[in-house]
Amino acid sequence: MNLKLIEAALAASFLTMTSCSNNQEKLSAGVDFSNLDTTVSPSADFFQYACGGWMKNNPLPGDYSRFGTFDQLAENNREQINGIIQELASKPQKEGSVGFQIATLYNAVMDSAKQNKLGVEPLKADLAKVEALKAVAELPALLAELQSVDVDAYFALYVGADDKNSDMNIVHTYQSGLGLGERDYYLEQDDNMKHIRDEYKKHIKRMFELCGYSAQVADAAVADVLEIETRLAKAHYSKVQLRDPQANYHKMSMSDFQKKYAGFDFGAFFKGVGLPELDSINLSQPEPIQEAVDIMTTIPVEKQKHYLLWALIDRAATSLGDELFNQNFAFFGRVLSGTKEPQPRWKRAAGQVSGSLGEAVGQMYVKKYFPEANKKRMLNLVKNLQKALGDRMQSLAWMGDSTKALAMDKLSSFHVKIGYPDKWRDYSKLDVSGANLWELRKAVSRFNNDYAVSKAGKPVDKEEWHMTPQTVNAYYNPSTNEVCFPAGILQPPFFDMSADDAFNYGAIGVVIGHEMTHGFDDQGCQYDKFGNLHDWWTKTDGENFRAKARVMADFFNAIEVAPGVHANGDFTLGENLADHGGLQISFQAYKMATKGKELPVVNGLTADQRFFLAYAGVWAANITPEEILRRTKTDPHALGRWRVNGALPQVQAWYDAYGIDSTSPMYVAPEKRVSIW
Repeated sequence: MNLKLIEAALAASFLTMTSCSNNQEKLSAGVDFSNLDTTVSPSADFFQYACGGWMKNNPLPGDYSRFGTFDQLAENNREQINGIIQELASKPQKEGSVGFQIATLYNAVMDSAKQNKLGVEPLKADLAKVEALKAVAELPALLAELQSVDVDAYFALYVGADDKNSDMNIVHTYQSGLGLGERDYYLEQDDNMKHIRDEYKKHIKRMFELCGYSAQVADAAVADVLEIETRLAKAHYSKVQLRDPQANYHKMSMSDFQKKYAGFDFGAFFKGVGLPELDSINLSQPEPIQEAVDIMTTIPVEKQKHYLLWALIDRAATSLGDELFNQNFAFFGRVLSGTKEPQPRWKRAAGQVSGSLGEAVGQMYVKKYFPEANKKRMLNLVKNLQKALGDRMQSLAWMGDSTKALAMDKLSSFHVKIGYPDKWRDYSKLDVSGANLWELRKAVSRFNNDYAVSKAGKPVDKEEWHMTPQTVNAYYNPSTNEVCFPAGILQPPFFDMSADDAFNYGAIGVVIGHEMTHGFDDQGCQYDKFGNLHDWWTKTDGENFRAKARVMADFFNAIEVAPGVHANGDFTLGENLADHGGLQISFQAYKMATKGKELPVVNGLTADQRFFLAYAGVWAANITPEEILRRTKTDPHALGRWRVNGALPQVQAWYDAYGIDSTSPMYVAPEKRVSIW
């Protein structure tokens, strides 16, 4: 990035609802015009028009099932992070220092010779503990030990804000325990799902054999794992049910919780995970937990041992040498997502370190790659987007005055986090003395488990970040009413200090508006300005909102993403509503910021046209057919193509910018469009 341009932008930084620079004509258009496919009309397929050149110039790498601009930026960030890590790993570090922790973990992942020499040996002591299980009464202690190293058998726990008392942390139960992750893989009967289940069975058998078990034991394990996981899947809430905060909140006292599930000693389990004195708990999904308890108390222990062994093997598979790693990739990479080859080892090593010591690496990353000028310009962009959203709220005909007042109060209360936290996490107690990679990974898991359980029953730290600074993403957290934009995403092609407002509002501006809109989407709208879950809308306004949101869900339900496969508009509703709001809000903020400072036409494209090109460019990507199917099952976001071609036809400004009329294949009549924000 050009430092002179950064300094110039800093000197010209703006106040609320003014241009990002007083010298817009000196800034670039931001858009890379080679990314376009001008053989396609923007009125026929805007995604292909805006992104076709990028897709042609960026063929799918072998180690990706989907590669887009998000991934391209993540690759760049990973290379920068790897440079920081390698500098530490290449020379002696003081024992106990963060540099020593980073170097130790990185070098352990990179040491393929040691991993291959040890093979499955590091896992044998853990496997022996599971094999020693003799009775149901021994399960609580064993499950607690497995949970502490991120093996979520039967169910999972997490510590977070109490949805109805957002200032305090509470322990939440959560449905879990599926090796395939998603219930549909076990329950749906189409040919693709049957094929995946058949391959999953082969994968389980092969992994057991690689861990030293006989073919006979492996065959029995396959049957037992599928029996238990299928029972769990049948009881699990669907993806759409999980989107209903009220339906996933069942707070109760620990005594009532233990009475409800008297067949399993949850007291011993919680003591084992470091939570001996809980007074209450949120039972997120009661039925899946009941089914887990029924399984644990009725299915023979020998069958359960196979299930628990599989959960452990699956968790450890990438830390035990190339044989297990390659088999694990053959299924989860090739079969499930269509990825041709695994990531090179240096990427896995950098990712492992960045995931394990995230804020330590992040502190080094922002020091080197995120100037203060970027943060200041982003803060002003956020202020502009807040004002635009507020203006749009005030003009809504479908929302009553009392709801508007509370919505405006919530909007003005947004806690904005930009770039990196003001307070960094302390990793000094992380023990990296483990003799091999698997032991090190367990140590990281235990460290994080201890960190999480220490927060139970204590006030929520509202300054804590839930993404690392180097992450290429952003989020809205309803329980703290916060929007967060890590430094990792505040880079081109999302945020470009050298580009004009048309570009930055079209790209990062829509991302900002997207996250703000999450505060008022079908889930976020159920939380007040304090982050508490309760109904603060009038009955009429709530009904109006749900009716308008229904238009969005139905529109996406009708989209065919592959032959015979439709998008899930109800599952992706929150993200689609946020894209819609982000576009509307950011376009208005951009027009207000550039009022009286008309931006030039560049390469025959007006500034308004470049706004929408910048937005579309964010979603440019190539993707495998397998990954299309997988994401349709598991990802609450619509596929990139439809975040463009599904979102833009709802926005009148896009029609105006490109002269789209009723003859366009993408045209949607005004009365059929989504009209919320």
